[in-house]
Amino acid sequence: MPLTDAKIRNSKPALKPSKLADAHGLYLEVKPNGSKLWRYRYRIDGKENVFAIGGYPTISLLDARTQRDEARNLVKQGINPAHNRKLKIDGQIVKNQITFKVITKEWIDKKKEGWSPYYLKQVENFMEADVFPFIGNLPIKLVSAAHLLGVLQRIEKRGAETVALLVRQWSSAVFRYAVSTLRAEYDPAVALKGAIHRPKVVHNKPLPEREIPAFLKSLEEYGGYRTTYLAMRLLMLTFVRTKELRASVWSEFDLDTKEWRIPAERMKMRELHIVPLSKQALELLNELKALTGGQHWLFPNYRRPSECMTGTTLNRVIERMGYQGKFSAHGFRSTASTILNEKGFRSDLIERQLAHADGNKVRASYNQAEYLPERRDMLQYWADYLELALNA
Repeated sequence: MPLTDAKIRNSKPALKPSKLADAHGLYLEVKPNGSKLWRYRYRIDGKENVFAIGGYPTISLLDARTQRDEARNLVKQGINPAHNRKLKIDGQIVKNQITFKVITKEWIDKKKEGWSPYYLKQVENFMEADVFPFIGNLPIKLVSAAHLLGVLQRIEKRGAETVALLVRQWSSAVFRYAVSTLRAEYDPAVALKGAIHRPKVVHNKPLPEREIPAFLKSLEEYGGYRTTYLAMRLLMLTFVRTKELRASVWSEFDLDTKEWRIPAERMKMRELHIVPLSKQALELLNELKALTGGQHWLFPNYRRPSECMTGTTLNRVIERMGYQGKFSAHGFRSTASTILNEKGFRSDLIERQLAHADGNKVRASYNQAEYLPERRDMLQYWADYLELALNA
């Protein structure tokens, strides 16, 4: 006689396991400890087997019969229900191994050799904080444009539009990588081009020529660390990017040949950059060598000497000098470019010294060597110009 819910609820455990039969091989096993387990008995290839369905009341009588019927259909096809369930579990494990997060980490691992440490950290941090909590555990094939749009809008809402644009770009690269390795069918990020408002680019303002003497005199009166002062002066004389200066190491400098060679891996454009050193720059470097020459960094972090000067140090000096919101350390590049252009120096010389990209690789390589004497003269002119401004 088929089971009823009342009969199941009223069944009591005995000293030994007991069985309450339902129909078509389904029965409920009542354990001495009171637990009640659904079982389905079947024969396949002439051998009797038992398929564990689950426990009661988590699985109701109706659900147990539904699962029994599904298992019976498999048996009729010669398929072992237990083996079929294992295949499904294994398939789900495989799906879990190709989540968006897993594929992203694999993509990062493939690409990181060509990235700077800063860029690698930027990609890892933003993906970990802004993307993985929402879509990281989804199988990559199930991530839709709507999922990704939600991620981007959350980032945009907090005022980080530039981050949202980067995340869309990185996610698109991840999807394309998944497509190329046959683990996704298309890139849903393509549909989101233009979904995020691109903020207006605010270029670093140059310091007006008329204000340079006052700025230099204010810097001379700066009462902070001597190494920070020297960093500011060298930044002005070389007009490299702030990170290129902060992370510089003594092995990059040859004071005899009067050159600073910044290796490709530290440059934004991933090309070796040569900075000719003016007489004034050499004087500053010789003074700095007496202070930090025995260390790895030219400008070690005072709190953590194993690291270089932080990215905010130079801008804090400029703020204390009264230029907050008016000028930044990165602005020395545009200041030098503006004034040298006005003084008649060729733009290609200036662009080369700024280490801006050259679309023609052959020409860029040629210019690296051909323009060096002219760039040396230009940087010496710039150093003399600043010295005259300071003494004006």
